[in-house]
Amino acid sequence: MENTPSKKHTQRSEQQRRALTNRLSRIEGQIRGIKAMVESDAYCIDILDQASAARAALTAFCRELTAAHIKGCVARGVREGDAQVLEELAETLNKLIK
Repeated sequence: MENTPSKKHTQRSEQQRRALTNRLSRIEGQIRGIKAMVESDAYCIDILDQASAARAALTAFCRELTAAHIKGCVARGVREGDAQVLEELAETLNKLIK
């Protein structure tokens, strides 16, 4: 799998899109908070605790998006006989579990 973005698109419901973007906004806020902590010379352990929380939030985002991808895109690809979708999923899962 390449590191360049795919030309493919996924149709998401408004509810799905809102849930994903809300999660990302919270993660973005956590990252800004961590940056502010570094800029204000906060204690290392406090920064690491916040970084750990941000990583967990991003992992939860990836888990949610992966589940939606399997239930939607992968299932549709399998129904349509697109074996490439399974290879793509396997490669992506390998990247996620590194």
